[in-house]
Amino acid sequence: MAEEKEKDYFWQIIAAVVVAVAVGVFMVKKSEQDKYKTAERAIQEDPAMSSYR
Repeated sequence: MAEEKEKDYFWQIIAAVVVAVAVGVFMVKKSEQDKYKTAERAIQEDPAMSSYR
């Protein structure tokens, strides 16, 4: 009787998790950069508006 070999998906799962984490980090980083654009423009227009003196 021939035994059927079960396919191992360990490395595919690890690769999928790594890709998912990298995409998540990239999305969070991108959203954090966009969050401060309005404040940056306001400070460039009038530096007196900055609370970092």
